[in-house]
Amino acid sequence: MNFCSHCGHTVRFEIPSGDDRPRYLCNECGTIHYQNPRIVAGTLPVRGSRVLLCRRAIPPRHGFWTLPAGYMENAETTLEAAARETREEARAEVEIHGLYTMISLPHINQVYMIFRADLTGGYAAGPESLEVALFEEHEIPWDELAFPTIERTLRHFFADRGNAQFPLHISDITAKDRERYFGSA
Repeated sequence: MNFCSHCGHTVRFEIPSGDDRPRYLCNECGTIHYQNPRIVAGTLPVRGSRVLLCRRAIPPRHGFWTLPAGYMENAETTLEAAARETREEARAEVEIHGLYTMISLPHINQVYMIFRADLTGGYAAGPESLEVALFEEHEIPWDELAFPTIERTLRHFFADRGNAQFPLHISDITAKDRERYFGSA
């Protein structure tokens, strides 16, 4: 950031008085520009014993499989964001049962919030998906999943399904974890 979005003057990057981390500060109007993590909201849509996945038509990870999820918009709840992303990416309506995984990715300033849901109607590829399909556990394209958050959510689901208990799973994926998933490149 070079210029203040409030008044247009130059900013400096330093720790404001009384704070504990550097922020962009406006030299002219004194505005402190806070930067906060982005929320990725989505669903784990289930029909019977199958899970709905979308093959990505956009970067990053074009062509890889994911759950329908995306960035939360201003003025919407996490539930509204999850349902909207499911409609946009999978042209699907769902009945949401509750938050299932919350995964923090501090190295890229994101928090994933995936809600367990029942698929209530049809589905089709939206503009951000190449295709959409239902998968049994043994059919999941594990080596073609787009993100470690999706793999972690699916593994929790299939483990929990055997007990018919679906507790909230809270975890972190660090830069080191990401490197193990994608390699050092």
